[in-house]
Order: sequence, then structure tokens, then C-alpha cells
Amino acid sequence: MGAALITGASAGLGAEFARQLAAKGLDLVLVARRREKLNEVKQEIENSYPNISVSIIEGDLSQPETPQIIAEQISAQGIELHYLVNNAGASGPRLLQDQDMGWRPHHEYLTLMMTSIAELCHRLVPTMAAAGYGRVINVTSVSGRIARAGDSHYGPAKAYVIALSEALALTVKAQGVNVSALCPGFTHTDFHATAGMNEIKQSTPSMLWYSAEEVVREGIAGVEKGKAIVVSGRLYRWLDPLMQSVWTRWLFKGRGLPASSSD
Repeated sequence: MGAALITGASAGLGAEFARQLAAKGLDLVLVARRREKLNEVKQEIENSYPNISVSIIEGDLSQPETPQIIAEQISAQGIELHYLVNNAGASGPRLLQDQDMGWRPHHEYLTLMMTSIAELCHRLVPTMAAAGYGRVINVTSVSGRIARAGDSHYGPAKAYVIALSEALALTVKAQGVNVSALCPGFTHTDFHATAGMNEIKQSTPSMLWYSAEEVVREGIAGVEKGKAIVVSGRLYRWLDPLMQSVWTRWLFKGRGLPASSSD
């Protein structure tokens, strides 16, 4: 059935994508910075699905050479990709307030959140299109669907990926490749713990939170149906048309919509 390449696969949504795509019979190529965590996910998948081949690539997508290294390893191993899941991401520095660290961390953050995704699509999607089949899920956020005061990095980066996904979907759909921007809201993963934002989770109503299992399941179902934008979670699907409407959009700007970074 081919293979799925999943970035940010050591935990959270990435690890859940690995579980659900392995259950569908796809071999896996797991990418993340933390080799120890990758090995844990690899062992879990191999124990649960002994017929699935799992490869790992240790790589930091905030570094500009990493997408090329990944693509070269895929090619060298003769792996036929059916799925590309661009999931790696972080909360990142604050654009206006974190002045003392210089520009480099901001540049690396934008490389991780935008450039690496575009380059992986650049390097891997044409092969899918030539083969006549492919599925691409770019994990974004509802934060990319609406401007919010104080969010000058995370939301705008996600907005770019949403726009990129829509354009790619129109470009390669006729060649058998479906591209989706998966837009979850608050999701139960370790993201907020590793980002040091547990207080956000504790102070946010439970109705705004969805499980990683549900987000991934809806993302996979959406890309299979050819949806260019998949807003995950019933509540967020109800809110999204209101956020996009010229009549009601102003109500949501700066109103504390789900976000993972604040500037």
C-alpha cells in the first residue's frame, strides 16, 4: 500500500497519525528531532502491527538542509510515498517581544513552520503526481483562519500553510493527489506541556478540547474525500463559517480564539 512520511512523529498528533495510518496498512517513515521518542513510537507500532515496516529519520526541520536530506533518504531507499503528513511545529518565539535573542530563532521558527513544509511538498509531491496517487495533510490550526491581536507568528504561519494547501489542492487534484490543511483547535496532546503553556489548558473550557484520535481521524477522512480545508471538531466547524463571513468576522478578531503562541 505504499508508505506514509510523518514529520513531528515522536508524540502528539504525529504519533497518532502513525498509529492510524499503520492500521490502514501503510508502512511508515517517522521524522522528528528526538530519536529516543521516535524509537518508542517505532516499537509501539511494530508491536501492534508486525507486518508494518517502520523507518525513522532524526532531523530538525528548523534547519534548511533537513527537507533535502529527508527526500534523498526516501529516494535512496526506494520508498513509494502514498501519504505525506507535515505535522512538525512549535509555539515559537514572540515576534515583537523577544528582541534579545536576535533574529536567528525567528528565522528558524519560520523555516520550521512554513519553508520546510513548502520544500517537502516541492520535493515529494511531484513524484506522487507522476504516480497518479497521493495524499498530503498539512497540519495547521484554526488560529490560521482568523487574525488575532498579539499573535504575530503562529497564526500567520498557519495561515500561509492553509493558503499553500488550497493552492496545491487545486493544482494536483486532477493527477490523483489530494491535499488538505487540517485545522484543529485545542487538542489533548503534550504540545501545551512542552510549550510551557499548561495554564492555557487549565483555564480553557473543556468543550473547546478534542482528542488527538478524533482530530487525526477527521483529517484522514477529509483528505480522502478531497477536502482542501478540514476544520476538526464540531464546535470549530460551527464557528468557522462565522469567522470567515464578512458580516461576523469582526466579532472574533482578538477575542481569545484558540492559539498556541502570543506576541
